[in-house]
Amino acid sequence: MDKDRSQNGKYSRAKKRIKELKGFYWHFAIYVIINSFFTVNKVISNYYNGETWNEAIWNFNTFSVWIFWGIGLAFHALNVFGVPFVFGKNWEERKLKEFMDKDNNQYKSFK
Repeated sequence: MDKDRSQNGKYSRAKKRIKELKGFYWHFAIYVIINSFFTVNKVISNYYNGETWNEAIWNFNTFSVWIFWGIGLAFHALNVFGVPFVFGKNWEERKLKEFMDKDNNQYKSFK
């Protein structure tokens, strides 16, 4: 019985890890696709508004979305692959236990 419980725990942890990785990869893909579209659109717009090709490309506004969204993406990567800043490794389990304990205590106080 313990072996089944252990296997279920491993399976659920592996499934959770896959979900985290998949979420990061989707985030990264959307980041690249959308920012590429915005960059091409901005460069063409700048060029047709009278800027030289170099001015159109090397304008800060052309890369600002890449930079600021990239900061968020970097935090997401650190959370998935390395240093967990906000939520930590067991944050979800701790919060779940905290809410269940709080709910049990409230339920007991009404009895």
